[in-house]
Amino acid sequence: MAAVRAAKQALRKEIKRRVAALSAEEKRRQSVVVSEKLFRHPKYVSCKRIAVFLTMDDEVRTEQIIKDIFKRGKDCFIPRYKSSRIHMDMLQLSSLQDMETLPLTSWNIRQPAEDDNTREEALDGGGLDLILVPGLGFDGLGKRLGRGKGFYDTYLDRCMKHPKGKPYTIALAFKEQLCQEIPVSDNDVLIDEVLYEDDDSGGP
Repeated sequence: MAAVRAAKQALRKEIKRRVAALSAEEKRRQSVVVSEKLFRHPKYVSCKRIAVFLTMDDEVRTEQIIKDIFKRGKDCFIPRYKSSRIHMDMLQLSSLQDMETLPLTSWNIRQPAEDDNTREEALDGGGLDLILVPGLGFDGLGKRLGRGKGFYDTYLDRCMKHPKGKPYTIALAFKEQLCQEIPVSDNDVLIDEVLYEDDDSGGP
C-alpha cells in the first residue's frame, strides 16, 4: 500500500507540472474539443440524469457542457464536497442562473451551501445515468488518479447500492493527463471511458 501511495504522489506531481505548463488558451481549446466529442457520444445523447463537476483551474472546462445539459432538457447534478468527513453528494441544479448564485468554496469552485437542504440528491431520487468525472491522471484501462481524497470512489460505491445501479462514467481529460499506467489500490473504482483530444477527432 505504501508503495502505491508513493507512486501516486510522484505521478500527481508530474501531471500537475505538465498541466501547469499549458496556457489558458490551450486549456480552453482542448476543452472545446472534448466537449464536442461528448455532445456526440451516444451515452450522453441518451442520458436523462447527469452529474458534472464544476471546473478547477487544472481541469477540462465544463461551462459549455452545463449549458448544453440545460439546452437539451436533461437533469443536471453537481457535487457538494464535505471535506470534514470525505463525503460528497450530487445535488440538482435548476438553471444556469442557479449555478451563478452558488457560494464559492476555498477551492474557488461553486457548490451548494452546507445548509442548503432544498435540493434533490441524485441517489435519493432516480439515481444517475451518467457521471462526468474529474481527475489528475488517467490511463487507457480506465484507471484514474484523483487528488487523494476518495470522493468519487466512495460516491460510485454508493451508486452501486442504488436500485438503478452504477451510472456510466466518462472522464474528461487534457492530453497531458494521460499516462501509460496509473497505480491503483483495491478501493479505486475504474472509469468506463476517458474523452480527450486524440488524432481521430471524428467520433467519440
